[in-house]
Amino acid sequence: MSSPSQDSLRRGPSTNTPTTNSSALNGGSTTKSSTGLIPTNTVTTMDGLTVRARIEPTLAVDDVIRQLCMNLKIKDPPGMFALRDDTDELVTNDNLRKKIKAKANLKLVNAPTLEAAEIVSRLSAKDARLGLTLTSLRKYIKEEQFANEFLKRDGLKELISVISFSQGNTLAYALTAMQNLMELDHGWADLPDSFILKIVSILSSEQSLINVCRPATAILKKLVEADPVSAPGPHIASSSKAPPSPPPGSVFRYGFEVVYQQMRKEKRMLEIVVSRLGSADTTMALYSMMLINSLMAHATDERWEEFHQQLQRLNVHKAVIRLMSSHTIEDLTSCILDYQANVVRATYRRKTTLVEPDVEPSHKAALDYIWERSKLFPELEADGGLIKWRKIGFDTEDITQEFGEVGVLGLQCLQAFVSRDPDYFAKVVQEQLSRPEERRCPIAKASNEVVDLLSEHWAIFGPGYSTSTTFQPFFLNFEKVHGLATQFFLRMWNESGASKGDFSRVVALVRSQVKEALRKENVRPWHEVEREFLESEYRAVRARQMKELELEDDVMSKVPIRNLKAKLYKESFEFVRQQRIHCLMQGAWFMNAIPMASNIPRDTIRKPTRPWRFMRLDTGGKYLHYVDSAIQIPVRNGIEDLPERIDVSAISEVAVGTCAAFPSAMRDAPDVGVSPTIPMQASPLSFALLTASGALLAAQIASDKDRWADWTDGLNMLRRDGGHVSSQETEFFVQALTDIGLKIRLLDLTGEMAEIPSGLVPGPPPTNNDFYFADLG
Repeated sequence: MSSPSQDSLRRGPSTNTPTTNSSALNGGSTTKSSTGLIPTNTVTTMDGLTVRARIEPTLAVDDVIRQLCMNLKIKDPPGMFALRDDTDELVTNDNLRKKIKAKANLKLVNAPTLEAAEIVSRLSAKDARLGLTLTSLRKYIKEEQFANEFLKRDGLKELISVISFSQGNTLAYALTAMQNLMELDHGWADLPDSFILKIVSILSSEQSLINVCRPATAILKKLVEADPVSAPGPHIASSSKAPPSPPPGSVFRYGFEVVYQQMRKEKRMLEIVVSRLGSADTTMALYSMMLINSLMAHATDERWEEFHQQLQRLNVHKAVIRLMSSHTIEDLTSCILDYQANVVRATYRRKTTLVEPDVEPSHKAALDYIWERSKLFPELEADGGLIKWRKIGFDTEDITQEFGEVGVLGLQCLQAFVSRDPDYFAKVVQEQLSRPEERRCPIAKASNEVVDLLSEHWAIFGPGYSTSTTFQPFFLNFEKVHGLATQFFLRMWNESGASKGDFSRVVALVRSQVKEALRKENVRPWHEVEREFLESEYRAVRARQMKELELEDDVMSKVPIRNLKAKLYKESFEFVRQQRIHCLMQGAWFMNAIPMASNIPRDTIRKPTRPWRFMRLDTGGKYLHYVDSAIQIPVRNGIEDLPERIDVSAISEVAVGTCAAFPSAMRDAPDVGVSPTIPMQASPLSFALLTASGALLAAQIASDKDRWADWTDGLNMLRRDGGHVSSQETEFFVQALTDIGLKIRLLDLTGEMAEIPSGLVPGPPPTNNDFYFADLG
């Protein structure tokens, strides 16, 4: 770095405005300093002096500061100073090159060491300047250098102390500072239970201010997600069911269990959080939704049932459905789709959990309730066997086997069907028993079959395999839809005069009606669904089904084929996931964008000097490396040409369709999905990467729909919880691969006209150990 000239050190007027020619900084004529070199930046000292200096991008920041102090004859040690830009962002070795290219106006200020010492001292004093101190802290704490010094000086203890006694805006500032500190992956490994309880207490109070609840909700979400299982790096295999022990100093030592223990001390905490889903403050609703999603995704096996029963009792589904129908939920779309994906996982878990009344008291209680409402009495067969569950429509008395395909989900749906109108259930059961055995409708078996049909319709094939890109309010009303479809099953049985051998035929009718009634789920009102199930006539349903059979092979409805389809669906999803992530590793060019929610005045927005960004995921999947450029330049393989990076683990949400191109940039690239005549219209090809606190990591616009789908879904699929699919392209791709794979698998069977059974009955076990497994290889 060259020495600034004496003329450039001259004091300006009383306003401290420099008198040097700054046209070079604004892209005008290239005014040279007395050394003959072109200045790259201006630097303002703490005394108000402004100098023009040329900074070499190859230097370390410490070297730049040392040379500045030497040239400006500053007597204090260089270690006491740091550089910041106009926005107070700290200049580091990572962003120095960017600041030089942008010709940023820099300031020589106190080093983070001094700032941290002063702020910790003010926090300890808790004087009248506490509000201003917290304002500075919540800004500086995002910087790792400052945060490290702050933590070394026991600043976290002082901050927790402030949180414990503060109220109002002061508490809001302190919580925001804590929220920003927790964006780091270190420094908060020893938070006491009393602090977690304080956060829970804040969220449990209806009187808590919105600006207090927002950071408190984000903090609790961060604690839930900081469980040992989510810690980065390899996990050592263990036969223990306990979570792995975090290494010393790791912040991944909290998790659902730690937070839930404190939540149980505040009985109304979850109820209040759910009520905030209806808040007029969109950010508050967003944070509440994200907290509920995190709790659902990280619930431990020990507390899973208890927690989900709480959610069911609080009718969270209804609150989310209300958000779906709201007209101001653009920012909530991603969270609602995440919630749907979490419900799919919970539904799949229930479906694959065995019904064991001898082991689980809740299973026994549900079965007792169903039996009592049937108003029937068990009977003895001639051989002494008991006839009980066969009376309400099961094939055997083995309850675990009867619910084998639908698990606890089937039991809960049957219980809900009975509880909706117990007298109707008792009447139908007794009516069926009054008929000849051949003509009876097996009600319980029909209920389980409806659960299976609905699971197939909503693709509940496994955890983490949700591809829905639209809202599914009917899915969130699973038990209600099940009740309507079961009633429809009974009506079709009666109107068609069916007998025991016609069970599969009636199932086919119900499958056709499910597909018809639940079509266009994201736009149809609920009353139309009710009408489809309650008022559709048998003849009309049968006629439509016959038309469908002309286009479909009946073999597709066989249970083994449906199971095969579920398996292929998972394989297709995983294939598409790997393809999307491969696209991220190849890299692509995007246009830089501005979030629509930005508070920057529209008339001040100008085209950036580097409007293009090339992004690429590293081979480890940990970082998105990128470079900004004025034009699209050739980029070599690897990450050598990509100096900047984004930590993938910091990406909490991929918000789509929320960014607009810079007004002047659209004239240069008219294919970004918006009209150049409407400058601030959100591009449908845009996406924003956000942290858990809502901080913006990147705002981009893709060049076409395929690239947008590759990246938005690829980034979502990288998330620990699997995220959700954003694009219809990916959804259709998975479905198409599944259908093609199924047809190929069926060629061997249907080509030979092989008969596919509806099910397989296992043979008896061997009577002794005198056998061995043949080697068929």
